[in-house]
Amino acid sequence: MLLSLLSAILLVVPKDLYAVLGVERSASKEDIKRAYRKLSKEHHPDRHKGDKGAEQKFKEVNEAYEVLSDEKKRAMYDQFGTTGGPGSAGANGGGGTGPFGGFNFSGFRPEDLGGLGDLFESFFGGGGGARRGRRDQRGRDLQIEIEVAFADVVEGRDRSLQLDRQRPCQKCGGSGAEEGTAQVTCKDCGGTGEVTRTTQSFFGTLRQATMCELCGGSGKVNEHPCKTCDGDGKVRSREAVTIHIPAGMQDGQTLRVRGEGEAGPRGGAIGDLYVTVRIRPDPAFERDGDDIRSIVSIPVTSALLGIEIPVQTVRESVTLKIPAGTQPGQVFRLKGKGMPVVNSSRAGDHYVTVNVEIPTRLSRAEQKLVEEWRTLRGKG
Repeated sequence: MLLSLLSAILLVVPKDLYAVLGVERSASKEDIKRAYRKLSKEHHPDRHKGDKGAEQKFKEVNEAYEVLSDEKKRAMYDQFGTTGGPGSAGANGGGGTGPFGGFNFSGFRPEDLGGLGDLFESFFGGGGGARRGRRDQRGRDLQIEIEVAFADVVEGRDRSLQLDRQRPCQKCGGSGAEEGTAQVTCKDCGGTGEVTRTTQSFFGTLRQATMCELCGGSGKVNEHPCKTCDGDGKVRSREAVTIHIPAGMQDGQTLRVRGEGEAGPRGGAIGDLYVTVRIRPDPAFERDGDDIRSIVSIPVTSALLGIEIPVQTVRESVTLKIPAGTQPGQVFRLKGKGMPVVNSSRAGDHYVTVNVEIPTRLSRAEQKLVEEWRTLRGKG
């Protein structure tokens, strides 16, 4: 039966009563009356004896006029695609209250239909709204973005922020009830957490279960609501929250801080806080994942003869030995001197690129020495 129902949903196309009469949806009562008189005369059975098609057309014209000539029926048809009453010329142009004759769909659950559940629920609503409502009692998650210094992600650091958000009411402990008072059964839903409403559509009379607004789907209400929070169980306040920036985290990563979002109504679970971290670049270092890259400059003589120089890494200064004959752009690796790897004792490497400084001007003495050296190299 359910498959037949879904097939009907997909295949039944409601008849356009305005198209039946050949008028626009904005047509006046006089326009509708003129169109009806013309078409009823044209398709009258007396003029087409034995013609079943003309007889059906005449019937459709009369049904369309019956709806569109009545202000209340026309308004209902414009909104729901049906008049919702017996003899309606709604979705199927015939009797009943639509193609399913007032079938009550409240017994079907959209989640039982797999991938078709969303399609089914878009037509019929169903009881899923109330069930989702209960889950929605969890407080709202918050998302923020902060900027930290490069050094903060080298060592790892706690960062304190002031946030304006909904937090559990301290007076009632988040319950929404005055101290010493009890909760009673909600009078609107009788303790079910759901209320059922009936609507008309071109499918007929539909019953939809929705979350009870009075109790928020809990089925209980406070007999004496808390005066501080008006029974909501939460109040807006500005409080400090501590964010731990782990060593080695990457720029643009998001941290989840559980329970630091907004409070849910009437003791509902507290949402989470999502913090996206932006890292200010450091002029001395270029980050490449967990590795660090930097540049050092040495005189041409040091590149020729070799030298030991201090190199600043992200944690400390170390000594780098530059061997004789080092070429411009040569890269040296300092193992384990890069960024720490998140949640581990390991660290990346530090790569040092050597920039050899060649003087643009030489003194006479320097020029003489270079010429002598060139002569020696030429003989060699």
